Amino acid sequence: MAPIDFYFDFSSPYGYLASELIDDLAARHDRLVVWHPILLGVAFKATGAAPLPQIPLKGDYALRDFARSARYLGIPYSHPSNFPVPTQHAARTFLWLQDRDPDQARAFAHAAYRACFTADVNIAELDRVLGIAADVGANRHELGQALAEAALKERLKAEVELAMARGVFGSPFFIVEGEPFWGVDRLPHLEKWLASGGF
Repeated sequence: MAPIDFYFDFSSPYGYLASELIDDLAARHDRLVVWHPILLGVAFKATGAAPLPQIPLKGDYALRDFARSARYLGIPYSHPSNFPVPTQHAARTFLWLQDRDPDQARAFAHAAYRACFTADVNIAELDRVLGIAADVGANRHELGQALAEAALKERLKAEVELAMARGVFGSPFFIVEGEPFWGVDRLPHLEKWLASGGF
């Protein structure tokens, strides 16, 4: 059966919440999940959107909803003092790890998300990202060299462009069998789709 493509930005609170749930949801329906890091800033330029807390009226609601959604889902959450932050280093690290060990890449993704949204770690800082990667077993020196090279930067750019070509514009975003679902609040819809074969 087709896997679930899961698109996420490391600075997305809703992406963080989805990252804690999507693998278990998929396993209930004998599906695999393919994780894809994206950069919301690129998507925002295309759509004219902006980070939710920066939007008048909507911003205060979003901050309340991030925390409320986490409580509803039973997931630890503490809004970071630096938000939003650039996530290129984390996204490139994920791709580098994924090429070598997908399980390690996923462990890094969880560690980076939790560092950001429970421990107030600024994952925009390269040294922090390298430390998180090393903590899950990555070779810090090799990773640091790779992050400095153009190839990995171009790889992420291509991944983001491919995601947008598939219609991805937010985080979290899921595609299964050509059907798109946007937002952690669409996980029940996604699960029903998997259970029923579409609706």
